[in-house]
Amino acid sequence: MNQHNDIGTNPYTGGVAAFVANLQYEAIPDEVRARIKLLILDSIGCAIFGAGLPWSRILADTLQRVDSTPGCRVWGMPLRLSAPHAALVNGTLIQSFELDDVHRVGVLHVGAVTLPAVLAVAELLSADAPMTGREFLRACVAGYEVGPRVGMCMGPEHIAQGWHSGATVGVFSAAAGAAAALRLDAQQTVHALGIGGTQSAGLMAAQFGAMVKRMHAGRAAQSGLYGALLAQNGFTGIVDVFENPYGGFCSTFSRSLDRFDLAQLVDGLGERFETLRIALKFYSCVGSNHTTLDAIRAMQARHPFGPDDIEQIVVHGSRVTVDHVGWKYVPQGLTSAQLNLSYCVATLLLEGDVFVDQFSEDKVADPQRMALAERVQVVEDPSITARGSLLRHMVRVEVRLRDGTRLEETVEAQRGSEHAFASAADIVGKMRKLAAHRIDARQIAGIVDWVMHAEDQPDASELARLLALAA
Repeated sequence: MNQHNDIGTNPYTGGVAAFVANLQYEAIPDEVRARIKLLILDSIGCAIFGAGLPWSRILADTLQRVDSTPGCRVWGMPLRLSAPHAALVNGTLIQSFELDDVHRVGVLHVGAVTLPAVLAVAELLSADAPMTGREFLRACVAGYEVGPRVGMCMGPEHIAQGWHSGATVGVFSAAAGAAAALRLDAQQTVHALGIGGTQSAGLMAAQFGAMVKRMHAGRAAQSGLYGALLAQNGFTGIVDVFENPYGGFCSTFSRSLDRFDLAQLVDGLGERFETLRIALKFYSCVGSNHTTLDAIRAMQARHPFGPDDIEQIVVHGSRVTVDHVGWKYVPQGLTSAQLNLSYCVATLLLEGDVFVDQFSEDKVADPQRMALAERVQVVEDPSITARGSLLRHMVRVEVRLRDGTRLEETVEAQRGSEHAFASAADIVGKMRKLAAHRIDARQIAGIVDWVMHAEDQPDASELARLLALAA
């Protein structure tokens, strides 16, 4: 397949690139500007909490031994690394404990792949031509809009096939955000997307206990940042990265040519903002588990029951839910615990919550949790699968109690979703609760104030300074 120099022959890649290059802060609706601030704060809280976790420390310590460049700050740590390595660590921090945002239809944790790349650019620009707060918000919106659309184009079959979309699709959010931050033109942005896209990788088998699952988002952030920085200097990428039928992203990462929908890339782009469809998490586990946990809480509110009352719980969900989180639980580490639906249900029933304090290595093989998890069954409901990606997290949960009582609850979207979005107070509260594990109230207040008034800030690199620990 020949590559073309004219991006007009590549309408989807070119259309995405034109949106990124031409997006103006003033054209972003007020509702989207308000939402992006809350999404940014949520990711920041996740990252600062994540800076204290063992896998985060291993990654940071390893990179510090090979990288002495004092370029960009690592959030929640007294550490500076080169811009690509800082993006790698910061993206890993956001995704480090299954607490960050998710665009359910696009199957993407958007902040983890976008923010590290954009803020790295802000630090790189700070000495010569500082990025204003408005430019920072504009670049974030560009990244938050593009990645989910690539996920929507690929559909839930992409993750069902075994690709981790946060790592594969995520490079396009990062490349778009970094390209917007660098003010690349449309042609340069095409190349940034093409350079990012060819670095896409990430296997879903990482969810079964591997620390590397946490790093997928960081690698995507790093790859997208590389794409934008290289494109700025004239390095070329695949100019038809979405369209090419041989070796293009969509054709290669899909089982067949009819499994993806290129129109999703540009449909409503700049008019319908996917940023408003990004959900937040109030449980410390994979997003596919949240609707079931909400359903159980709703049933407990109507008819109180505890773990000793359970005979069986049957979760009816989509094929993707069954494949993604419905596998038989085997203790292989915290990652598998947070990804497994049965384990998380057992955790909720035994401890009353599924947040950061409910997960630790000593509880991964807890006999009581494992025995209760055995009473949870996850099965496909073809009628839910047929409702498509918009309702891929929908579940119908049946609870059978030992006394013969049967309860049932259907939940289409979890608390914190775009259909039941959390209040600003709840989101800031979650951020404060997480960040307090690493930094004091004064530093937290400074971060919240900066982000909530980002449009008035003269230099976005100041936010990176606020996120770091003193050496």
